Amino acid sequence: MTTSIPVESRTATEVAPYGTLRNFVGGALVDVAGSTIPVHNPATGAVIAHVPMSGSSDLDAAVSAAQAALPAWRALTMKDRVQVLYRYRTLVEKHMDELSQLIVEEHGKVMAEARAEWLKVMELTEFACSLPQIATGSVMEVSRGVECRTERTPVGVVASIVPFNFPSMVPHWTIPNAIALGNTFILKPSEMVPLSAMRTAELLAEAGLPAGVFNVVHGGRETAEAICDHPGIGAVTFVGSTRGAQAVYRRATSNLKRALCLGGAKNHLIVLPDAEPEMTASNVTASMSGCSGQRCMAASVMLAVGGDSAMDGIVKDVVKHAKALVTGRDIGPVISEAARTRIEKYIDEAEAAGARILVDGRNAVVEGKEGGYYVGATVIDGVTPEMKIAQEEVFGPVLAILRTATLDDALSVENRSPYGNAAAVFTEKGSSARYVAEHATSGMIGVNVGVPVPREPFGFGGWGDSAYGTGEITGEASIEFWTRTRKTTTKWNRDAGTNWMS
Repeated sequence: MTTSIPVESRTATEVAPYGTLRNFVGGALVDVAGSTIPVHNPATGAVIAHVPMSGSSDLDAAVSAAQAALPAWRALTMKDRVQVLYRYRTLVEKHMDELSQLIVEEHGKVMAEARAEWLKVMELTEFACSLPQIATGSVMEVSRGVECRTERTPVGVVASIVPFNFPSMVPHWTIPNAIALGNTFILKPSEMVPLSAMRTAELLAEAGLPAGVFNVVHGGRETAEAICDHPGIGAVTFVGSTRGAQAVYRRATSNLKRALCLGGAKNHLIVLPDAEPEMTASNVTASMSGCSGQRCMAASVMLAVGGDSAMDGIVKDVVKHAKALVTGRDIGPVISEAARTRIEKYIDEAEAAGARILVDGRNAVVEGKEGGYYVGATVIDGVTPEMKIAQEEVFGPVLAILRTATLDDALSVENRSPYGNAAAVFTEKGSSARYVAEHATSGMIGVNVGVPVPREPFGFGGWGDSAYGTGEITGEASIEFWTRTRKTTTKWNRDAGTNWMS
């Protein structure tokens, strides 16, 4: 790997090859005086870096740098601002192999998944490059000789608090759009996966982004709370657990900031008797196991409709696909030892409650990586709605199969979940698909699609306890969040009639 993640921060110690990281503020690496915590490679358990826990003074420095950069950045036309993003996208493509390997190292994803993240980064950046044609104002003659015009203006200094499960993709849900629209930006990456954020800062600088427009502040809960409280930050986004989303939303809005916070999920995949067996089984399994199940769009519950005789064949196919997945090759580790313990506890409790383990991923060990945090693909049948595994987000490669007699019974299970991120239906009937789309209580619906993520320009976002705030975090809908609308009314014609507006 040829990454040039801050050479100054690499102490090249035996236990942590990336040394102690620094914040990236005002275009430069900045030391943090506070404590540090180790960053582990989940595939091996080895310490690969130490990340600092920034305090309020560290955040103050980042906000000051962002405020200083704001006037000149905001003054540029949007077309001028996105030229940086064109160059940045080219650099991502150029360094694709290195960037993907970095995610493999800090997160544990298999290479194909890591590469897919950066490909999505390129797509998100491409959308931001199109904003000059999309985020336009309007002009209209509203009265004889009087015109009104609207234009988009940036919020100012904004911040994003992002999770561990997608070290590059989720930060880029917000970075390109926010800066293209004229804001200056502070990113707080997950303390578990801080390396990709530093490389992002470096490549943006190489692309010509002015110092202070993009800043990285490392830290944990205290840093996130400081972002919510800081009077110099005008808008905050958060992606993580529902508990975290609720806390950030309440704290940020209580400080009169804009906030958009995405939480957890419990996604239901409804399988009808007429579903095409092979497509259904492969899609359900891929949705459950992709990214080790550590994504808010993962299939969590398969609602098998129509009784045993109708569903046994598809369940058998799901089991076949799940058993074919090789842990360590097809499924990477989960993020930590604590995560592995928590996931296996859900499986233990389901089994003790009477569910049947058809594929068991507990106690997985990968040869040569015995210190890694692995959970293999797991399929559990005979789950009932009362079981914890049917109600709570597991965030691992675990599929719970819950059988229902009718489609309405399946929808009743989905409707009772407090989450509302995504739901999918597998069927060959358009009428059934439409019925599910109209009656499910989720913001993103899939028809014969196990991971129904909208692609740009469509926005990403769920309902219920999966999202707090107005709008969506990506696509055209994000324009409203990152900008304010200025309305200007003009009369130049002195002969225009006088009315209530004059």
